[in-house]
Amino acid sequence: MANTAERIQTEITANPVMLYMKGNAMFPQCGFSARVVQILTHVGVPFATANVLEDAELREGIKTFSNWPTIPQLYVKGEFVGGCDIITEMFQSGELTQLFAEAGVPHKAEV
Repeated sequence: MANTAERIQTEITANPVMLYMKGNAMFPQCGFSARVVQILTHVGVPFATANVLEDAELREGIKTFSNWPTIPQLYVKGEFVGGCDIITEMFQSGELTQLFAEAGVPHKAEV
Protein backbone atom coordinates (compact mmCIF):
# COMPACT_ATOMS: atom_id res chain seq x y z
CA MET A 1 0.00 0.00 0.00
CA ALA A 2 2.93 2.34 0.70
CA ASN A 3 4.02 2.26 -2.94
CA THR A 4 0.42 3.02 -4.00
CA ALA A 5 0.38 6.10 -1.76
CA GLU A 6 3.74 7.15 -3.23
CA ARG A 7 2.37 6.68 -6.74
CA ILE A 8 -0.68 8.81 -5.93
CA GLN A 9 1.47 11.52 -4.35
CA THR A 10 3.73 11.53 -7.42
CA GLU A 11 0.75 11.76 -9.81
CA ILE A 12 -1.03 14.56 -7.94
CA THR A 13 2.25 16.48 -7.68
CA ALA A 14 3.16 16.03 -11.36
CA ASN A 15 -0.32 16.84 -12.74
CA PRO A 16 -1.94 20.15 -11.75
CA VAL A 17 -5.38 18.55 -12.32
CA MET A 18 -5.56 14.79 -11.65
CA LEU A 19 -8.74 12.73 -11.84
CA TYR A 20 -8.98 9.21 -10.43
CA MET A 21 -11.90 7.64 -12.26
CA LYS A 22 -13.48 4.50 -13.65
CA GLY A 23 -12.32 4.32 -17.26
CA ASN A 24 -10.50 7.19 -18.94
CA ALA A 25 -11.35 10.60 -20.39
CA MET A 26 -12.15 9.13 -23.81
CA PHE A 27 -14.17 6.22 -22.42
CA PRO A 28 -15.54 6.82 -18.92
CA GLN A 29 -16.98 3.62 -17.45
CA CYS A 30 -19.45 5.08 -14.96
CA GLY A 31 -21.86 7.99 -15.06
CA PHE A 32 -20.22 9.86 -12.21
CA SER A 33 -16.78 9.71 -13.84
CA ALA A 34 -18.34 10.76 -17.15
CA ARG A 35 -19.97 13.80 -15.52
CA VAL A 36 -16.69 15.02 -13.99
CA VAL A 37 -14.87 14.54 -17.32
CA GLN A 38 -17.66 16.50 -19.04
CA ILE A 39 -17.36 19.37 -16.52
CA LEU A 40 -13.55 19.52 -16.78
CA THR A 41 -13.75 19.43 -20.57
CA HIS A 42 -16.40 22.17 -20.54
CA VAL A 43 -14.24 24.51 -18.48
CA GLY A 44 -11.28 23.74 -20.74
CA VAL A 45 -8.93 22.46 -18.05
CA PRO A 46 -6.12 20.14 -19.12
CA PHE A 47 -6.23 17.11 -16.83
CA ALA A 48 -4.67 13.69 -16.38
CA THR A 49 -6.58 10.56 -15.42
CA ALA A 50 -5.88 7.25 -13.75
CA ASN A 51 -8.23 4.32 -14.36
CA VAL A 52 -8.93 2.61 -11.03
CA LEU A 53 -10.57 -0.32 -12.83
CA GLU A 54 -7.17 -1.38 -14.20
CA ASP A 55 -5.51 -1.47 -10.77
CA ALA A 56 -7.21 -2.92 -7.68
CA GLU A 57 -4.49 -1.55 -5.39
CA LEU A 58 -5.01 1.94 -6.78
CA ARG A 59 -8.79 1.59 -6.49
CA GLU A 60 -8.52 0.89 -2.75
CA GLY A 61 -5.42 3.01 -2.22
CA ILE A 62 -6.99 6.25 -3.49
CA LYS A 63 -9.90 5.82 -1.05
CA THR A 64 -7.45 5.44 1.83
CA PHE A 65 -5.22 8.26 0.58
CA SER A 66 -8.06 10.80 0.46
CA ASN A 67 -10.19 9.27 3.21
CA TRP A 68 -13.03 9.49 0.69
CA PRO A 69 -15.10 6.36 -0.09
CA THR A 70 -16.12 6.94 -3.70
CA ILE A 71 -14.67 7.31 -7.20
CA PRO A 72 -14.17 9.64 -9.08
CA GLN A 73 -11.82 11.83 -7.07
CA LEU A 74 -10.43 15.14 -8.30
CA TYR A 75 -7.15 16.67 -7.15
CA VAL A 76 -6.06 20.21 -8.03
CA LYS A 77 -2.45 21.20 -7.33
CA GLY A 78 -2.06 18.22 -5.02
CA GLU A 79 -5.17 18.99 -2.96
CA PHE A 80 -8.21 16.71 -2.85
CA VAL A 81 -11.23 18.66 -4.08
CA GLY A 82 -14.00 16.06 -4.02
CA GLY A 83 -16.11 13.58 -5.91
CA CYS A 84 -18.82 13.95 -8.52
CA ASP A 85 -21.47 15.69 -6.38
CA ILE A 86 -19.03 18.23 -4.97
CA ILE A 87 -17.47 18.95 -8.39
CA THR A 88 -20.96 19.34 -9.92
CA GLU A 89 -22.04 21.77 -7.17
CA MET A 90 -18.79 23.75 -7.44
CA PHE A 91 -19.20 23.94 -11.22
CA GLN A 92 -22.79 25.16 -10.97
CA SER A 93 -21.92 27.81 -8.38
CA GLY A 94 -18.83 29.03 -10.23
CA GLU A 95 -16.53 27.91 -7.41
CA LEU A 96 -14.75 25.40 -9.64
CA THR A 97 -13.49 27.97 -12.16
CA GLN A 98 -12.58 30.23 -9.24
CA LEU A 99 -10.55 27.36 -7.74
CA PHE A 100 -8.72 26.84 -11.05
CA ALA A 101 -8.03 30.57 -11.34
CA GLU A 102 -6.69 30.78 -7.77
CA ALA A 103 -4.55 27.67 -8.33
CA GLY A 104 -3.12 29.13 -11.54
CA VAL A 105 -4.57 26.35 -13.68
CA PRO A 106 -5.37 27.44 -17.26
CA HIS A 107 -9.06 27.21 -18.10
CA LYS A 108 -11.75 28.89 -20.17
CA ALA A 109 -13.72 31.60 -18.42
CA GLU A 110 -17.34 30.84 -17.61
CA VAL A 111 -19.69 31.91 -20.39
